[in-house]
Amino acid sequence: MPWLPSVVWLCLLVFFAITEAVTVGLVSVWFAAGALVALLGTFFTSNIWIQIFLFLLVSCVTMAVLRPLARKYVLPTVVPTNADRVIGRQAVVTEAIDNLNGKGAVVVFGVAWTARSE
Repeated sequence: MPWLPSVVWLCLLVFFAITEAVTVGLVSVWFAAGALVALLGTFFTSNIWIQIFLFLLVSCVTMAVLRPLARKYVLPTVVPTNADRVIGRQAVVTEAIDNLNGKGAVVVFGVAWTARSE
């Protein structure tokens, strides 16, 4: 059965590609690339250890090289807003806080904010 390793690498390639398509983030594209190279390696050698080495090498190299780039350009960066700056800070109450009537105001860093109590 000299074709068996090719079928195994092909199945792994399909599995990793489907997993990547189903998940939101870049999860298994590195392993799909490794499986593709290992599949191509079956045409040149029948040694399973060389194929496994190719799989691991390509998977690790693509993860090490492309993952930082993907994280930089694919994942959104969190931009803090003005409201984020005042959470947990001390404030001066300028209007009594009344949750039932929807009233209340505080001043933080010289800026007036509406306020509600927990």
